[in-house]
Amino acid sequence: MNGKLHSETGAFSSDGMRAEILNPFVHKLELDNTYDKIKTAIFTVILLPFRVIVICYLIVNAWILAYIGLYGLSEEDLRRKPMTGWRRSLKPIICFIGKLSYLAGGMAITVRGRQASRQEAPILVIAPHSSFLDSCIVYATKMSSVIVRKESMDNYVGKLINYTQPVYVWRDDPNSRQNTIKEIIERATSKEDWPQVLIFPEGTCTNRSCLITFKPGGFYPGVPVQPVIIRYPNAMDTVTWTWEGPGALKLLWLTLTQVHSSCEIEFLPVYYPNEMEKRDPKLYARNVRDVMAKALGVPVLDYTYDDCRLIARAKHLGIPGAPAAREVSELRAQLGLSQSQPELQARCGGLAGEWVAREQFVQRLAAPAAAHAHAHRLFDIFQQRGSGLVRWSDYLLCAAFLSLQHAPLHHLVCIAFKLYDSSGIGRVSQANFEELATKCLGMCQEDAHHVFRQADFDEKGYITYDEFISYAQKRPELSFIFASDTAQQKPKSQ
Repeated sequence: MNGKLHSETGAFSSDGMRAEILNPFVHKLELDNTYDKIKTAIFTVILLPFRVIVICYLIVNAWILAYIGLYGLSEEDLRRKPMTGWRRSLKPIICFIGKLSYLAGGMAITVRGRQASRQEAPILVIAPHSSFLDSCIVYATKMSSVIVRKESMDNYVGKLINYTQPVYVWRDDPNSRQNTIKEIIERATSKEDWPQVLIFPEGTCTNRSCLITFKPGGFYPGVPVQPVIIRYPNAMDTVTWTWEGPGALKLLWLTLTQVHSSCEIEFLPVYYPNEMEKRDPKLYARNVRDVMAKALGVPVLDYTYDDCRLIARAKHLGIPGAPAAREVSELRAQLGLSQSQPELQARCGGLAGEWVAREQFVQRLAAPAAAHAHAHRLFDIFQQRGSGLVRWSDYLLCAAFLSLQHAPLHHLVCIAFKLYDSSGIGRVSQANFEELATKCLGMCQEDAHHVFRQADFDEKGYITYDEFISYAQKRPELSFIFASDTAQQKPKSQ
């Protein structure tokens, strides 16, 4: 599922497929034709049970070996020194069983290139990260040490993960990032025979249409790294697990009901950093990403894990232009609008139903001539295909959301009330409230209608912002309006 983006900046596509291409956190997967549906139904009955039984049998055996190998070792022992002797000799057996479990599921793993030794490259850099099935890289790299959230140890594969002697991350610990970097540096520069450290520098799953920003944590040691790329060259992409798309169980079901699936792992030549890269981990990370993107034939895009959360929250709330929220933020910054917000300071009462043409839209942004291309791109994002116009309030809601993304939601609601106040005196009608609620509170129209009727207890036919807030403060289901962005409902974690 490789795509290419083209633009003057190299960051954004200029074609009309921005939502599918520019958002690397979206994956669409549907059984579109009758043949695929019938085939999947048949294999669900005759193939899936057999594969599940065999995979479970193999995983249980690998787990037992890991349990035996870890017997008598504490977590502190695993962090203090590398395994030796008979415990280490179990690793090739566990890796073999792990590869068999993928083969039992119909997935053949092909390895290209040569894995460098720890002396050549203490760190392996893996990308793109797009699936829970990427865990096959652990078996392909002879159980290299992974970087893993400590809470992941609570699941049934905890023993297998522990056997890699992982670097733990405590996401609730404010010093976790510094401690993780410190441990990576110690492992990479140690004279002891530790396993290579395996990192997914993107930090979250994408749809493989590009390589997003690499986190610099694995590049702080300044040692050589070996880039490793993963491909899934299958006719149907049943493995990609992103923030918006099929869940893990559906992907696993569809993968196990395919006759055959492929995974290609390619070891690229070791990357030796120069002195400038050793001093600047971010530069080192960017340059390694460029090498890997070139080998994959995909562009690089400066998205991050935080952008992933931003887009997911925007879609959850129903914000207009949500799939392109990251691009809108970038374009507004290039237009100088991100801080001053001149278009938000303008009178906004009664703009809910106002439609503007392209030139009028550009004029309202007060864009300089040199930046007109960015203003036209913004227009394209919010343009309604039928009319060729943009609803000005849609753009303003998205802009306000981006400007207030770390503030409690009621700040955005306050602006929305001004946008949808057609009276100009602080009143919002039922129809306008229902549209407001669906576009910045994530409500369906039926729920919005119910909330309005409850807030308008004296049946005036309108409500004010203060009346709505007074009502919302009494309703537990609306408490999210007063929470900061960190307390908002989050999508599935990776």
